[in-house]
Amino acid sequence: MLAGQARPLFGGALSAVVPQGATDISDLREIPDNQEVFAHAHTDQSLIVELVEYQAQVADQDAARYHFEDIASSNKALEHGASGGTSVVALPRSQLSLSECSSAWMLTGTQCVSKFNEEARNTVVLHLGLFRLPQFSTDVLVTFNDPQIVSPESSSATAVGPHSDRWTVQDFQRLLQTLTLHNPGLFG
Repeated sequence: MLAGQARPLFGGALSAVVPQGATDISDLREIPDNQEVFAHAHTDQSLIVELVEYQAQVADQDAARYHFEDIASSNKALEHGASGGTSVVALPRSQLSLSECSSAWMLTGTQCVSKFNEEARNTVVLHLGLFRLPQFSTDVLVTFNDPQIVSPESSSATAVGPHSDRWTVQDFQRLLQTLTLHNPGLFG
């Protein structure tokens, strides 16, 4: 895939520029219908585009943190590492292709998590993009998992190394900026 070429998501209902060399995990194993999952071939980094229920009770400025904490809970992140150092910024709609969103946010935080229910825990910087679509009762959640410290006992230990082709925050931001809705029927 060429850098800069939009990749169809959810059967073409959405599209976005995904970093070069991304492996579509649905080619390897079953993925829930509400997710598109991509992995880096060499670094254990991953990108997930997920359609989740719009949380009307959560204010826009708090919604990214709400989803971050939900992910931490799902991943059984250690308490002290679940939400350490999070920062949330609004994404200017003028820089986004997904004009249908009422607001968009980016959060960066760290989680200390295990993979595949292992005992070993890895420190992962999680970049989260959130697009709020109340008219479709949907939040579009985009997460970029970027392992920083991998336990030697983790199954990921051999996958993470000093690769010059690591995905960057700029790659993630390009995905957020290029996310485009082509078919609102995706939302039901």
